[in-house]
Amino acid sequence: MKQVIRAIGAGMLALGILSSAGIARAEDKVTLGVAIPTADHGFTGGIVWWANKAKADLEKAHPNLKVIVKTAAGSPEQANQLQDLVTVNKINALVIFPFESASLTQPVAQVKKKGVYVTVVDRGLTDTSAQDAYVAGDNTAFGRIPAEYLAKALDGKGDIVALRGIPTTLDNERWSAFTGVLKAYPNIKILDAKYANWNRDDAFKVMQDYLTRFKHIDAVWAADDDMAVGVLKAIDQAKRSDIKIVFGGAGSKGMVKNVMDGAPLIRADVSYSPKFIYDAIKLTAEARLKGEKLPATTIIPSVLITKENAKDFYFPDSPF
Repeated sequence: MKQVIRAIGAGMLALGILSSAGIARAEDKVTLGVAIPTADHGFTGGIVWWANKAKADLEKAHPNLKVIVKTAAGSPEQANQLQDLVTVNKINALVIFPFESASLTQPVAQVKKKGVYVTVVDRGLTDTSAQDAYVAGDNTAFGRIPAEYLAKALDGKGDIVALRGIPTTLDNERWSAFTGVLKAYPNIKILDAKYANWNRDDAFKVMQDYLTRFKHIDAVWAADDDMAVGVLKAIDQAKRSDIKIVFGGAGSKGMVKNVMDGAPLIRADVSYSPKFIYDAIKLTAEARLKGEKLPATTIIPSVLITKENAKDFYFPDSPF
């Protein structure tokens, strides 16, 4: 079983020593490629921002490190960028947030076969042998924490509607954790759960449907902060006063600010920050500079954000 290390800082990780194959000796220069999607919505905008911040911070701190950030609007473009990073930029380490899992697995495997150390972030590959390390947010906690919070806030009874993301293993993991908690609360009823594609416009339409069909709703789980924005807009337009809580997810600066300011419907959030790309780049770069490797799997904790700790999760300069 893969060891799961729940840590954010590099100092909290136990790092092993690499075998002789593909070792980057401590005195060698590390050229690290970063392959990520373009900023096509709030979360990926945050991914791009944090990746470039990692490049600036780490190159300043480590003279023997060069970080090359590439953004792609689709899987074919990202696959081509991987070839360029190897043949043109001569990278010896890669951090990739795959645009898609299945279509990028073989291109990443080809990079690894050329001796490049590979860290995959968030969207896992279909064949884990194509990677050396995997870094992601805690999707189980992402679903569990809102369910626990809502159950307590509703005193164990009430009617909930839910908005899921895109049909993926990631979304399934979150949904299973959410519903798993609520099985212990028979007086909480999930009226419906529909996909809204992590999109605020789609969430607005789904929530409009819920508001039409259900005359009483106590709480909404919109499993993404962008979706929560659409939900809030629909509630406001319908002038509904029965809904007590809207719980989003991912810790966007707008939602965290709402928590800080005591917005009536946004009392809490759960972290799943795009900052994990920064953490993945930092952990990979510093390990390779030492000739070391990361654990096979590193999970960045998702934690409950409330008014008491919201300031620790508020990054006003981030686009997300």
